[in-house]
Amino acid sequence: MTHSQTATFGAGCFWCVEAVFQQLQGIESVVSGYAGGHVTNPSYKEICSGTTGHAEVCQITFDPEHISFQELLEVFWQTHDPTTLNRQGNDVGTQYRSVIFYHTEEQKYIAEEYKKQLDASGVFGKPIVTTFEPLTIFYKAEEYHQNYFNENGMAPYCLFVVRPKVEKFRKTFAEKLQHREEVHSTNTILPP
Repeated sequence: MTHSQTATFGAGCFWCVEAVFQQLQGIESVVSGYAGGHVTNPSYKEICSGTTGHAEVCQITFDPEHISFQELLEVFWQTHDPTTLNRQGNDVGTQYRSVIFYHTEEQKYIAEEYKKQLDASGVFGKPIVTTFEPLTIFYKAEEYHQNYFNENGMAPYCLFVVRPKVEKFRKTFAEKLQHREEVHSTNTILPP
C-alpha cells in the first residue's frame, strides 16, 4: 500500500491551477491557499496587496501509484508561462510568481533537473524563472476560493481566463484525465 504525497505549486491565479489539477487521474485533493510569505494567516485581500510575500498556490495530494511527481511537473510547466517574472497574463505581482514549494529534497532535485532539461531544450524560447522554495507553512485560502471554477464557471474571469486554459489542458493531457463521471462537475461546463 502506498501513501499519498503532496506537491505545492504556484503558477498564477490559483483558480486556474486548481481547475487543471483537479481533473488529473491520481489526484486526491486540490486545495487553494497561500505559501512563502511572512504574514501569519493572511487574507486574500492582504495577498492581493502584494506585500505579504506569499504566492497563490495549490496544494495537491496525489497517489504516486497513479501519477508521479514528474508528471505533475509536466502539467505544471505546460499550463502556465514559467518565463514571466511575477506575472501570468494580466495577473501581476509576486503573489502570481511561478514557484514550486518542495516538500522533500527529492522533490527539489527532480524539479531542478526537469527545469535544467527544459531550459537546455529551449522549448520556451526564454529562460524559466520558476523558483524553488522549501514549504514551511501552507495557509488554506478562504472557502469561497475552493473548487472555484467548478462552482463559478460562468463568471467572467472563469469564462475568459480559466476556461481557455482548462480546454487547452484537456486537449494536451487527454490521456491523463480522470474518467468523465469523476471530473468534479466540469462536464456541464466543458464537453469532453
